Amino acid sequence: MKAVGYKGQGAPDILQDLELPDPSPPQGRDLLVRVKAVSINPVDTKIRQRAGALEGDEWRVLGWDAAGTVEAVGPDVTFFRPGDHVFYAGALMRQGSNAELQLVEETLVGHMPAGLDWGQAASLPLTAVTAWELLFDRLAVDHLTSGALLVVGGAGGVGSILIQIARKLTGLTVIATASRAETRDWVQKMGAHHVIDHRGDMVAQIRALGLENVTHIASLTASDQHQACYEEILAPQGHLSLIDDPARFDIMGFKRKSAVISWEFMFTRSLFATSDRARQHEILEQVSSLVQSGDLVPTEHRRLQGLSAATVVALHRESESGTSIGKTVLIF
Repeated sequence: MKAVGYKGQGAPDILQDLELPDPSPPQGRDLLVRVKAVSINPVDTKIRQRAGALEGDEWRVLGWDAAGTVEAVGPDVTFFRPGDHVFYAGALMRQGSNAELQLVEETLVGHMPAGLDWGQAASLPLTAVTAWELLFDRLAVDHLTSGALLVVGGAGGVGSILIQIARKLTGLTVIATASRAETRDWVQKMGAHHVIDHRGDMVAQIRALGLENVTHIASLTASDQHQACYEEILAPQGHLSLIDDPARFDIMGFKRKSAVISWEFMFTRSLFATSDRARQHEILEQVSSLVQSGDLVPTEHRRLQGLSAATVVALHRESESGTSIGKTVLIF
């Protein structure tokens, strides 16, 4: 099968075009999926920079967002059958989706929303699971929760779908940050009630909206740079959740507010084979239903054609620039 991979960690140009053996027939709860489209996430570039080939393999294939068709199923599969159209984000420590065929456990997979094409579907899984877990599992929001949610980095992949989910499924006032005209337009399109500039004084901008504080903060980027703002603007007994990797983040400044601080990492359930890992299947099924009903929309902003190392290298460089809007998808 055709794939894009690498041997040892490094810069984007270590990625190579490969011809690899097809995966072995699926066992247990695995699906064999013929991949039709993928999208790029920051985790792709982070793993490429930090880790080489998986143990026992000569090459590592990246990719944690995919849409495709089920070719075969393992003997213990119950959710899917051959021919199903699916979308998923996969597991951190298995070979990824930048390949024509991939094995993935069914607990991490959802039925692709009807009415979407492959690229639109591939824009959703990783960021939708991350946003859903962050909002409902980490920030402890429910469908009746009121207050204000600050989404820092609202125009990125996670921010784009988090804004939508919070707007459609909760009573929260959604404040998103964006620093350019095109990103401001994008987060407004995604449904943010208010937009502020994270390059300016966010505390002053939030209070100019008539809010003394925010009850929930989703810090999606530059958490260490914004920590002082968070300490001031977070409400007493508020919730803050991060997804990035700040060089330093000292939570002592939040003690006097009895704040709840958490990290969201959507690979935790699959990485540790937790007993509730099928929740990611359930999340994707709910996301699929919400997309079909028109309550959520795909977050694709740009698409490219053809699986090649040159194209994936360009997408990695774009991701590392920090200027991406929504998701970029690649159609095979």
